[in-house]
Amino acid sequence: MADDIKAYGAYLAETKHSSQNTISSYLRDLHQFRDYVQDTLEADLRQVTTEEIQSYVSWMLGKGKSPASATRSVASLKSFYNYLVSIGALRTNPAKGVAAAKVERKYPQILTSKEVELFLEQPKCVDAKGYRDHAMLELLYATGIRVSELISLNLSDLNLSASLLRCESRGRERVIPLYHTAVKALQDYVKDIRPQIIADTEEQALFVNMNGERMSRQGFWKIIKYYQEKAGIEKDITPHTLRHSFAAHLLENGADLRSIQEMLGHADISSTQIYTHVVKKQLKDVYNKAHPRA
Repeated sequence: MADDIKAYGAYLAETKHSSQNTISSYLRDLHQFRDYVQDTLEADLRQVTTEEIQSYVSWMLGKGKSPASATRSVASLKSFYNYLVSIGALRTNPAKGVAAAKVERKYPQILTSKEVELFLEQPKCVDAKGYRDHAMLELLYATGIRVSELISLNLSDLNLSASLLRCESRGRERVIPLYHTAVKALQDYVKDIRPQIIADTEEQALFVNMNGERMSRQGFWKIIKYYQEKAGIEKDITPHTLRHSFAAHLLENGADLRSIQEMLGHADISSTQIYTHVVKKQLKDVYNKAHPRA
């Protein structure tokens, strides 16, 4: 059994060219299943039946594993047994008919337009930090970029005269328009504030911390939490909350999914389609609260 798992790991790396994270995740699931098979069934991996794998899913849930973890384990087992079938070690995949655990779909939390407005009003343009924070938050909501993309931006990625931002991430480049308020906030920051706080005149980073070095993910996270508390918004705001809100608000106001997909940098439209469910759910909630006969 150990040889099967080892060979499968080599197959994932050398033939499938899977990432190290994917390989580690699959092998971890397989080792846990192997231990269960040995200890509970007193069998080996090539002998298990579909019913026994289904029982393993129930056993995991009974041990407190989340439905998402159990579902991922089933996917790992299906992939492993497909490999064994492909090399002729088994005739059929015993995991093929196993039902994954039902995962309750959690839709991303979004802010209302009023909450976004309140949040963006929090940084006060009275000092360098206020101007910088105002520019960062406006840019994040204007473009829906990821926090990793925000902190990776260089000054050269901005084209303020054309109201455009160039964003390069995951091997793809996209150009995103900027609304007037964001352009103004960025102009003020780039022209008057950034030169005061950069530690080195050769610094390329668009956004820097108060020591003049490129902003870190942790540093930006603290900024978000500070202004959430200041605004008194009860929803848990993360950098991704503004990305979700950007997409949902565009959809609410008539933008098409393909354009939103392009701006978000989603490789697959299915990742963007979740916002249609978010918007529908929000409309339904409003209807149920507001309609006199609901």
